[in-house]
Amino acid sequence: MNRSQAKIVREYGPLPGVSHVHGVTFDGSRVWFAAGDRLNALDPSTGTIVHAIVAPADAGTTFDGHHLFQLAGDHIQKIDPKSGRVLATLPAPGSNCSGLAWAEGRLWVGEYRSGRIYQVDPQTGTVLRSIESNRFVTGVTWVEGELWHGTWDGDRSDLRRIDADTGEVFERIDLPPSVGVSGLESNGKDLFFCGGGKSGKIRAVRRPRRGL
Repeated sequence: MNRSQAKIVREYGPLPGVSHVHGVTFDGSRVWFAAGDRLNALDPSTGTIVHAIVAPADAGTTFDGHHLFQLAGDHIQKIDPKSGRVLATLPAPGSNCSGLAWAEGRLWVGEYRSGRIYQVDPQTGTVLRSIESNRFVTGVTWVEGELWHGTWDGDRSDLRRIDADTGEVFERIDLPPSVGVSGLESNGKDLFFCGGGKSGKIRAVRRPRRGL
């Protein structure tokens, strides 16, 4: 297993009116993050909030290229990012779901305390398969065919690249002590955006490039 220390290249926040950052996603230009009672869109070049949608938003968030998906209690809501309208509601696969990601037409849902990641049909909410982790699972993301998830246990957090079939850990990036990861998303190439929980911050962490 490859192991390294996180290289935090930028911090956003604390942000005005934001006491907690939960799920995080990226639509190609803006970082969306769940802040309890709303979804905020952050311009990563300026660090300012440029749009907001009022919606229950206390866990994972993802974007499928057209719509936002937001964990809200025991459901997943599909939301129009322009109007904020809820277009559909799906059952969440567990009782303590945390992370949310989109890849190849499927939702991937992290369940915090059970340490599981579920692959879910986005039309029906049916669980297609699940992967076990030996740590509490927070955010989940896919980038260039790699499945990553965040962990948070006590004052320790890390990012883990795992086998999408077996859950075997291939790579681990350790965050500094007391820096938590509540949500996780990639920009599709060289950065991870990490929600910082009650710090009210989002941190951009360098994604390691193997062979360089």
